[in-house]
Amino acid sequence: MLSSDTIAALSTPPGEGAIAVVRVSGPEALAIAAKIFRGPDSALKPRVATFGRIVDNGETIDQAVLTTFHAPVSYTGEDVVEIGCHGGVLVSARVLQTVLVAGARAAGPGEFTQRAFLNGKMDLTQAEAVMDLIRARTPLAAQAAAEQLAGRIGAEILAIREAILDVVAHVEAHIDFPDEDIDPDTGAALLGRIAATRDRIAKLLATANEGRILREGVRLAICGRPNAGKSSLLNRLAGFERAIVSPIPGTTRDTIEEALSLRGVPFRVIDTAGLRETPDAIEREGVRRAREAVTEADVVLRVVDATDPETMDDPSAADGEIIVVNKIDLADGIRDRIFANQNTHAVSCATGEGIDALVDSVSARVRAGTVAPRDSLAAVNARHQACLVRADQALADAGAKLGVAEPPEFVAIDLRAALDAAGEVVGIVDTEDILGRIFGSFCIGK
Repeated sequence: MLSSDTIAALSTPPGEGAIAVVRVSGPEALAIAAKIFRGPDSALKPRVATFGRIVDNGETIDQAVLTTFHAPVSYTGEDVVEIGCHGGVLVSARVLQTVLVAGARAAGPGEFTQRAFLNGKMDLTQAEAVMDLIRARTPLAAQAAAEQLAGRIGAEILAIREAILDVVAHVEAHIDFPDEDIDPDTGAALLGRIAATRDRIAKLLATANEGRILREGVRLAICGRPNAGKSSLLNRLAGFERAIVSPIPGTTRDTIEEALSLRGVPFRVIDTAGLRETPDAIEREGVRRAREAVTEADVVLRVVDATDPETMDDPSAADGEIIVVNKIDLADGIRDRIFANQNTHAVSCATGEGIDALVDSVSARVRAGTVAPRDSLAAVNARHQACLVRADQALADAGAKLGVAEPPEFVAIDLRAALDAAGEVVGIVDTEDILGRIFGSFCIGK
């Protein structure tokens, strides 16, 4: 499905750098390179980096390195040219403009990867993994994206789709060729296949929360009463002064969010307003948002003040929250009482005491519950999850109809819906191959 036009774009971030890369893809890519590049006669030889000059109407724009990739062995499946020029803002813009004047058009967002998908170089899950890899903030997230880019999820989805296709083929063969000498699977055997396929889908769906965490980060809310040290804890975790710290109660009136990596796990740490009753309308809104953040969080750190006896038995602390007793440097004799509870950590945000142990505890809890290392870290995203939920429901409906011996036409409708939903994950919505499977698997009209 090669495109008829040629696209070009700056593939490195805008701004000043040592090198900028201008990428060109399409049927005219090599011809454009021949127009604007002056170098050895072998300049357009595939997969060879060639040093030369970029010219515009005889004027040298820049010295550059030209590399060509001939279709179909390229990222997009088309002829691709990459021009490595000096990374100044002006010079890279002029090189790109020269390419555009020579016959290319400016590429849209993601258009190179879109062409790679359309030309069969990758499926949709791999295309999505490209951006996941670029946006990864931790080694764990990068590893997961790399595994998805390698096709881990796509291969499993294709296997699921093949399993559904086999069931569809048997059911539709029974519908369309009732007089043929076909021995279709018994209802019990078909139900077994459907159940086995649903089990595979369930295993993928079980990674959805893991995928959200790897891509977006664990939602960690820091809450507590005013002046307990919530903002100080955020600053300690971040390693810099992210939030304003003040002895005045109610300083933090809105949620403050910071993306952090703690022990290789991505976190979205949210500092919240102090929880208290207040006549101030703005602070009340901050308290409301704080409670909302706590409700939506994956992990909650409730900070209490070791110097305030009333807060040491905070009645608002919920099960599963980690209690962080701050200011232990100012409260003598508090440690023995604190260490008796494994969900309680004694820290001093002023000195840093106990912070490492707290981070170890939080990251261990997250890994044990959601992102524990597995043979494969590839995890489904929200789009995959929605498609798989639809596929699973359609299979459940098909199984229910089959179980009560409803007409096979009704069973086939649900099975086709499951097939389409699974195909959506990788970008395949093709019903023509059902007939191919039928004629290939059965000796119709022998």
